[in-house]
Formats: sequence, structure tokens, C-alpha cells
Amino acid sequence: MRFPEFEGEWEVKKLGEVMDFKVTNSFSRENLNYEYGTVKNIHYGDIHTKFQTLFDINYESVPFINEEIDISRISEENYCKNGDVIFADASEDLNDVGKSIEIININEERLLSGLHTLLARPKKDIFHLGFSGYLFKSNSVRTQIQKESQGSKVLSISVGRISKIELSFPSVEEQKKISSFLALLDERIQTQSKIINDLKTLKIATAKKIFSGELRFKDDNGNDFSEWEDKKLGDISIKKSSNISANTLEENQGNFKIYGANGLLKEIDFYREEKPYIAIVKDGAGVGRLLLCEGKSSVLGTLDIIKNKEQTDLLFLYYLLETIDFTKFTTGSTIPHIYFKDYSKEIIGLPSFPEQTKIANFLSSIDSKIDIENQLLQKLEAQKKYLLQNMFV
Repeated sequence: MRFPEFEGEWEVKKLGEVMDFKVTNSFSRENLNYEYGTVKNIHYGDIHTKFQTLFDINYESVPFINEEIDISRISEENYCKNGDVIFADASEDLNDVGKSIEIININEERLLSGLHTLLARPKKDIFHLGFSGYLFKSNSVRTQIQKESQGSKVLSISVGRISKIELSFPSVEEQKKISSFLALLDERIQTQSKIINDLKTLKIATAKKIFSGELRFKDDNGNDFSEWEDKKLGDISIKKSSNISANTLEENQGNFKIYGANGLLKEIDFYREEKPYIAIVKDGAGVGRLLLCEGKSSVLGTLDIIKNKEQTDLLFLYYLLETIDFTKFTTGSTIPHIYFKDYSKEIIGLPSFPEQTKIANFLSSIDSKIDIENQLLQKLEAQKKYLLQNMFV
């Protein structure tokens, strides 16, 4: 895939031929803060989790190096500059080893490349600003980096090994066209992500007002609903356990959904629950996570099933549970666990069934909007992935 106005072969060079590596530091999180300082520091964890491909310091939250840390021996050439590429040299995940950002705007701030990073700087003006960021995200380059990584539990990439990978790049003018096009798509993805986050924030704020009684609904005739009753969660719901293990399902295939801690696990040839229900992760890292599950489905034994009693709307119960902080019910130091016998004592406000339905439908409409926007985001991200696979030789 190529813009029609360009032709000719792309140049091929090893990374070590076109980039020099500068010295980085090994300051840990304990040596950094977000409140004061004169020099900022790139931590490899932030490359993995939050920094954009094209790093503009005006739009990123970057920690300062603590003022008591002596950085006087760091030479000027090891401070970051526009056009530098910073790699995270370690990861537990093959997909993330060697993940990188390109600095496109440092805004004259003092910035260093820190713990578990490699700082690469083009030897001359062979790359248009912004092109390297996408080049190192391309399928051809990422595959090479992954092959050069070493380690078992923690994967790493060294300067020596990453310097061997081959980079294929066009003229600066074509680079400019490619990077500008992909930057526009990235901007659209960021905007779409903000739309989704704003909707999620709206839902949380609205649900808080609803379940605190600050926001009330009217009935279909414009009249007030009856006052809410104080109930224990156990008065309006019941718990059921599952004994299904993932190990027993490896070869099982079918048409009925089974859910695990992270959502839909797979489809199998049987189901345990006839009607829709709520599932809650009862132990492990995701303890307290909620799932709204379809009828004719099942859950693994790491989840409990929560069902609504009569005169309680299931969808209302789901949104009510979303407002509860389950961390206060956790027990166990190594593996956190929650028990229904504990959180079933939580006192909640229960409106009449018609008002429950109104509340559930209202919050569900926001969820539906979030789902639609998420689908659009997934399409944009798929488009970007396709372009990164096909626009680079």
C-alpha cells in the first residue's frame, strides 16, 4: 500500500547504521514525583501503559526526578531531543518488549530516559519528525524486535541486538505523508477514546446521584414514585456457586457461552443457568468485578452467580452492585476473596419495581451508547493496525 504520487525503492539500513544510542539512567519510581523538580524522567512502565506513540510533553503526565538525586554527571548529549526514539527494553509480554515512543515536542523542557529504556537518536536528518514513531510500530519492525528479544519470564532487548534489525524507509517527503496520515488517525482514536471515557464518567456520576436519592424519576403520569425502602442486599438477591473448572473445558465446543473472570471465555455444549443473571469475581486480582450474563450460559468456579429475588429488577440490581465498593469486604493476604455472607449485609435503598425499571433502562441507554462508541473505536484501531501492516515494507 502506497500513496500514488511516490515511486522508487525504499532504502534499507540496519538500525545501528542510522541511529546512535545514548546513556540512560536507572532511577526507580521511588526517585520520581509528579509535584516538583526541574528535570523529568521517562520510566519504562509509562511507555507500556500511557504514553502516546508520538510523545508531546505538553499532553503527557511525566514525573520529575527528586531534587535530592544527583544528576550533575549526566552529560548534555544524554538529555532527550525531538526526534529521539525511546524503547522499553523489558516486558513480561512478548507483544510489549521493545515498545517505543518518538519524542515530537519536548517544549524546551529537560527530559531524561530512565529505567529499562534505550534512547536512540538518528545520526542525521533522514527521518521526518513523527515517522520513526510509526516505523517502530509497524508489523515488519515489531516482528524483528520480538525475534531479537531474550529471556523466559521477563523478556528484554539489548542495544546490540536491536541494532541488528533492518529498517526500510522512503524519502523524507513520503515519510511526511505517511506520518501525517497516521497522526490524523491517531488523533481520531484519541478523540473517540475521550468520548467513551466521558460517557463512562457521566454514567458513574449519574448512578451516584440516582442511588443516593439526589436524582429521582417520575412515573408515566408525572407523579412522584413512593419512597425507597432500606434493605439488606441479601433481602433482594440470592447467591449460587459454580464448580466448573477451566481445565475440564479444553476440548469442549458448543453454542452456549461460559464466562470467566475477564468476560466471555468460550462456547461449550452445555449450560447451567436458564435465565440471565449477574456474575461476580469472588477471588483473585479481579475480585468484585461484575458481569451481566446471558441466559442459557454458565460461569467458572472463580465466579459466584447473583440472582434477583421477586420484585427486584435484575438490571437494576446489576447497576446497584456497580456502586458498591467490594474492596471493603475482601479477606486474605495472598489471594483476596469476597464472600456473599459479608457483602449481603450491605444496606441499600430499594425503590418500587416501576422506578427500578426506569432507572435500569436509563443507565442501560448510556451503556448502549458506550457500546456503540466502543465498536467505532475498535474499527479505527483495526484500520490503524491494517495500515501499520501494509504501509511499511
